[in-house]
Amino acid sequence: MQKIFECVHPEGWRFVGIFATTTFLLYFILLPLFWVGVILTLWCAYFFRDPKRITPTDPDLVVSPADGKVVIVKKMLPPAELGLGAEELYRISIFLNVFDVHINRVPVAGVVKSILYHPGKFLNASLDKASDDNERNAVVIETEKGPKVCVIQIAGLIARRIVTFVKQEDHMKPGERFGLIRFGSRADVYLPKGVTPKVMVGQYMIGGESILANLSDTDSELPVGIEQ
Repeated sequence: MQKIFECVHPEGWRFVGIFATTTFLLYFILLPLFWVGVILTLWCAYFFRDPKRITPTDPDLVVSPADGKVVIVKKMLPPAELGLGAEELYRISIFLNVFDVHINRVPVAGVVKSILYHPGKFLNASLDKASDDNERNAVVIETEKGPKVCVIQIAGLIARRIVTFVKQEDHMKPGERFGLIRFGSRADVYLPKGVTPKVMVGQYMIGGESILANLSDTDSELPVGIEQ
């Protein structure tokens, strides 16, 4: 119990306080609801947990920006506003349920070149069309060798607030925290041209630790089951 509260991210304490205050009031209204409130308060603290992660040191590796399940791995044309070119790139989509860690981490070392917020809907984040229709925030990072990697925070059915900690021209290290999405969401990663993914649909990712791709390993053979 103590460990859960020790690693709650500062962004979460306001919500934990709201849940706890409501639970306290429920004690004087209806005891069964009080116990429901206790469970929900503990869950809220658990949701905003911010565990330490050990990120690989190889600068060519692209690590997962989030905990969650890989739901899409295929080539797609990136939105024009991202500035990633007019050719299809591999996009890896990771779905976070309400029990996953929701702190987002930088996938590669580099400089933040742009941060692009796009208002939108709150569809189920596991759906393919959520990348185009949902509220989202894109962070484009120029790597030390030049190619750009884009990570997009996408709000989901329950999530209503995207939080980004970084700003343009920030120098980032892989695995650094750059934001969070409150209560269920998705993270998309666009890889540079020629870079092939090392994961497939159904795999579970650990943010800041699991490897999505290797920037130096271009045009290599794809894992079985990935669309060309």
